[in-house]
Amino acid sequence: MNTLETMRLDKWLWCARFYKTRSLATEEIGKGRVTVNGQSAKPARDLRCGDTVALRQGPVARTVQVKGLSGARGPAPVAQQLYEETPDSIAAREKAAELRRLAPEPAATLQEGRPTKRDRREIDKVNQQGKEWNQRWSASIDE
Repeated sequence: MNTLETMRLDKWLWCARFYKTRSLATEEIGKGRVTVNGQSAKPARDLRCGDTVALRQGPVARTVQVKGLSGARGPAPVAQQLYEETPDSIAAREKAAELRRLAPEPAATLQEGRPTKRDRREIDKVNQQGKEWNQRWSASIDE
C-alpha cells in the first residue's frame, strides 16, 4: 500500500477487486449502484481513507469502510486490506445468501417441461384438424 492521500473511486474499486475491470467499475458507478458517504458519486470522485462506500455486486449489496489506497491492483489478500466491511453489511449479506440457499428451485415449479417430438406432432395434428390444404396456404385458386 502506498501513502496516497486521495484516489479515483473507479480505480479504487478496481484495485480493491470489487469489479474485474476499471471500465466495469465506471459503468456501475454511472448506473448509480455505488455511493460514497451516502451520496451518489462519479467515477473521478476523490476517495479518502475513512470514507464509506456502498456498492452492489450483482444481487449482493455491500457497505465498506475505506482503510487504505493502493496505486496498483494486487493479489486478493492485499486488496482485502484496503477496506473493512461493516457488521450490518456482513449480516445482511449472510441473510441474503441463506434466503437464496433456502429458495425453491425454479425448475421444480414447472408442471410440464418442453414438449417432446411426439407431443409436438400430436399438438400439430390437433391444430390442423378441420383445415384443408388450400386454407393453410396463401396460394389458392378460389375467387
